[in-house]
Amino acid sequence: MTAGKTPIRVLIVDDSSLIRQLLTMLLAADPEIEVVGSAPDPLVARELIKSLNPDVVTLDIEMPKMDGVSFLRKIMALRPLPVVMISTLTQASADVTIQALEIGAVDFVAKPTTNVAANMEALGDEMRTKVKAAARARVRARPEQPSAPPPRRTTPIGPTQKIVFVGASTGGVEALHKLLLGFPADCPPILITQHMPERFTTSFAARLNNECAMTVHEAAHNQPVEQGHVYIAPGGQHLEIARNGNRYVCRLHLDPTVSGHRPSVDVLFRSAARLIGKRAVGAILTGMGGDGADGLLEMRQAQATTFGQDEATALIYGMPRVAFERGAVMRQLPLGRIAEAILDACAETKVAARA
Repeated sequence: MTAGKTPIRVLIVDDSSLIRQLLTMLLAADPEIEVVGSAPDPLVARELIKSLNPDVVTLDIEMPKMDGVSFLRKIMALRPLPVVMISTLTQASADVTIQALEIGAVDFVAKPTTNVAANMEALGDEMRTKVKAAARARVRARPEQPSAPPPRRTTPIGPTQKIVFVGASTGGVEALHKLLLGFPADCPPILITQHMPERFTTSFAARLNNECAMTVHEAAHNQPVEQGHVYIAPGGQHLEIARNGNRYVCRLHLDPTVSGHRPSVDVLFRSAARLIGKRAVGAILTGMGGDGADGLLEMRQAQATTFGQDEATALIYGMPRVAFERGAVMRQLPLGRIAEAILDACAETKVAARA
């Protein structure tokens, strides 16, 4: 650790003493992280948060006395601080984890249910990376009682030749929810890569489909790309746009990771640059790292319209910052203005087509 740099203080909340010991060991392996305490349930954790004032809390989804999501609501209402959820690789846990990310959790880690020893190194790397990122996140207070979602946009846009491509990572669950609520039911086709494991993208797409005006899918291979539909890259698979005869379709594949990820935003954006060119609109949202920056630059060089989320509204200003610094972003905007900017860019095509 750099001399004089204060370590990130972490509180671990999990009902399993074995998991508490495991997470303590994995996090303490990094000199930039200090585990200041652990709690078996939210009632003990509440007192430790007051006395220890941690920088980050890791929080189990399933616990006695109070479940993790209920406790998260209280944290975000009364003493907001960065929280990393600890989930299991089950569909039920995936559903609850997506809900937690919408409430305000910064990120999550899926703990292995089998062969823990073999996955120890990867789990440790992921835990330490996400705790460090969470410590830099811009966390804001939320009401304890869920507020009504903002109204959907209902004004139709009519036919458009444009196709929209969006990339996000940490903080993207909440950001994408807000973004898509700004589109009407006949939105331009939208392809999205959000860094997320298998099962979790299934839950994410289903929740968006229930709450947004358009139809939201977890993308399938060779699925036609149509107006009024959104396609989310499945966890563990790259998503590209491709042609099948005279139609655009989703292409999924298992090529190696790109920019450290599969699915990768760079893979999606590069396919847009190659195939769609100036009829593409790209947007890069909150996330850590640099995935998507090179692909968005290729889109801009292919005369696509490109946007980036600004620092003030990004939970993690990593991916948008790298893209902006490389010259890939034409306009940097607050999250609340990006949907309108995208729709304006799509309207320009209609004007040009009529001219």
